[in-house]
Amino acid sequence: MADDKLQQKLVEYVQDAHAMERNVSTMLDSMISTTDDPEITDMLKHHKRQTEEHERRLRERLDAMGAGTSTTKEVGGIGAALMKGVGDIARTDKPGKNARDGYMTEHMEIAAYQLLERLAERAGDQQTAEVARQNRADEEAMAKKIDSNWDKFLDLTLATPGFLAE
Repeated sequence: MADDKLQQKLVEYVQDAHAMERNVSTMLDSMISTTDDPEITDMLKHHKRQTEEHERRLRERLDAMGAGTSTTKEVGGIGAALMKGVGDIARTDKPGKNARDGYMTEHMEIAAYQLLERLAERAGDQQTAEVARQNRADEEAMAKKIDSNWDKFLDLTLATPGFLAE
């Protein structure tokens, strides 16, 4: 019985991670469409491709577990991402706040994959643990890219027309 509950919890965590990646994909679309700097746009597009790969890996794990994705979790996450997209269009300091939001999101993903990896190991599912490790490595790399560009994001924010208007 305990093994069944552990397996159910593992499926739930993989579904959570899958919904999270779908949400992040929508958020990245918004950030890409509101970013003018070519270097940052390229960085976001690269991470969008990684995010699509993360989603694919998680979907494959759910298929292998005999489970599907969670429509309820995806709808809630995508709704939140769409609302963020509306806010992104309206805000005048996009570079800095997009970077802040991206940095926070990367760390949320890192934490989610830390938990997923540990739960998968306890459940004896080394394949899911490996997916969590692979995905987390990409999230950690993206967080480092953001972290190394704070001055650039701030410079872009301060250079936004009308940002420092009286």
